[in-house]
This record gives sequence, C-alpha cells and structure tokens, in this order.
Amino acid sequence: MNRDLAGIAALLVASGLLAVSVEGYTLYRFTMAGVFAIAICGLNLLTGLSGMLSIGHGAFYALGAYTATIGMRQLGLDAYLTIPLAGGVACVAGFLLGLPAVRFGLLHFALATWGLALALPQFLKSSLVSTWTGGVQGLYLDRPGVPAGVPLSEDQWWHAIVMAVLALALWSIRNVRNSRSGRALQALADQPLAAQTMGIDVIRARAVVFGASGAFAGVAGALGALLTDFVGPDTYGSWFSIELLIGAVVGGLYSAWGALFGGLLMKFLPDLAHGASGVVAFPAHGLLLIAMIWFLPRGLAGLFSRRGPRDPRGAAAAKRPTQSR
Repeated sequence: MNRDLAGIAALLVASGLLAVSVEGYTLYRFTMAGVFAIAICGLNLLTGLSGMLSIGHGAFYALGAYTATIGMRQLGLDAYLTIPLAGGVACVAGFLLGLPAVRFGLLHFALATWGLALALPQFLKSSLVSTWTGGVQGLYLDRPGVPAGVPLSEDQWWHAIVMAVLALALWSIRNVRNSRSGRALQALADQPLAAQTMGIDVIRARAVVFGASGAFAGVAGALGALLTDFVGPDTYGSWFSIELLIGAVVGGLYSAWGALFGGLLMKFLPDLAHGASGVVAFPAHGLLLIAMIWFLPRGLAGLFSRRGPRDPRGAAAAKRPTQSR
C-alpha cells in the first residue's frame, strides 16, 4: 500500500480511537482542528504547489459558513447538502476573483486576497444583506443530531464526518500532487515563462487552482459553522486569514500532511500561550513562525520527509556535479 494511503488509513483509525477515549469537549477541539486542517489543504494546494500567496483565505471559510447557514435557515436545505454547496460557492467565487487578479502578477493577487479578507466581514455587516446574514449579531443554526440507529454521541458523529472529509481532502491533495496537473502547477510555480512556452494557460490555470483552494476553505467553513452553531462576521476577520497562513507554513506547505499539523497548531497553540499576558500571546505565533522558517523550512511535515526543501531550479540542479578546485 502506498505510504500516503497507509497514513490516511492510520489517521482514520487514530481518530476512531480518539473518539472513544476522550470526553466530549476535548473531542470537539480535535474536531475543530480537523476543520482547520481542511481549510489549510486549500493553502497547501495554492501556495505549496502552485506558488501563489493568499493572505485572505479566511474569506472563503466565511463564505462557506454563511452559505451553509443561509441554506439551512432561509432556503430550508438539508444540513449535509449545504456542505458541498458551500464548497461549490467558494470555488466559483475564487475562480471569478482569481481570473482578473492573477493577470496583474502575484503581488497584486496577494493584495487582492488581503482586500477580500478586509472587505467581506464589513459587507456581511451591511444593511444590504443583513436580512440574510444577521448583520453584526450574526446567525444561529441548529446542527442536526445523530441519525436514528447510529450508536454514537453527537460529538462522535460529527468528529467522524469531519475526519472523513479531511481524509478525502488529504487524498485529493495527494492525487493532485502526483498527477500531470500537479506537475504542471509546480512548473508554473518554478518557471512560469517556460510553462507558458510549453502551452500551459497561466492565467486560467492559476484561476482554477485558486477556485479549488477556495473550495477546501468553503467546505471547512460549512463544517465549522455546523460545529459551533453560530456564524458572525467578526469571527472571520483578517487575523483569522493570517492564522490559516501561519498554520500552513508551520505545518508544512510542501506536504499534504502539513495541513494536519497546521490544523492542530491553530487549535492548540493559543492554549499554550493562554497563561501568558496579552503582550506575549500574539508574538508567540510570530516567533514560532520565524523559528520554523529558519530551522524547518519544510514545516513540521518536513520532519517525516526524506526530501529536502524544494529547489526551484529542479532536480537537475541538485544533481549537477560541483567543480573541483
């Protein structure tokens, strides 16, 4: 069995053992870590594979959360149906935003994502959409319970759903990385001019991968809304987007498993700094990020990888013999 597939199977087994070993609130926290990991999978695909930087991915998480909530409250949709719907809405939004943004270069693209992260929470508070979004007060929603005949608690049931979606996300990232499209995206990140010469439509490819990365965040947002039973615009501010990016970098951008480590860090790192003062708590993230970049440029996932940091010059440069003096 492939090592990645074996790892996914081990993750599902470990999550099942965790579900029957810990009490409800602790299980809920691990479940939320899984939700964040799903969102970080999008950044793993976007930044780690295609070399595009998004500093506003929390906006797609928010879009997914509000899509699920509005779908349930206003449209009467089944809660489980709203999860893929949220991913689809975020995917289309990402593609439509990315198509014009990437035409002006990656720096302008990154600034566009940052602008989205700043603008969306304010838009959700606007009186133009407050009937649907609840304005500054947000919206509550009722999470469906465990289906009849399933011998699980509510926390165990939703933990199983999130872990199944996470396993699917990790499997998808693994397949994309090993596919022809994945190699094209890596070529696009390393040598965009050469990739364009080989016939790759750079603008369209980048817009598509941005939409796909938004889909991961949208699905995560829907799951997060169902787990917390509430959505509010201030929950998804610009700092949340920065936390997602930190989780992606510290977890490891160049491995699908980096998303899992990043999700755990996002959920449990603030707890480690909880005893510190407010002056110390926030810099803890920054200091950790600097230390990780310096000592582990491939993130925590790099500890389990036998390869070094990706050399943008390619494997040929690494194998080129050095000239003796």
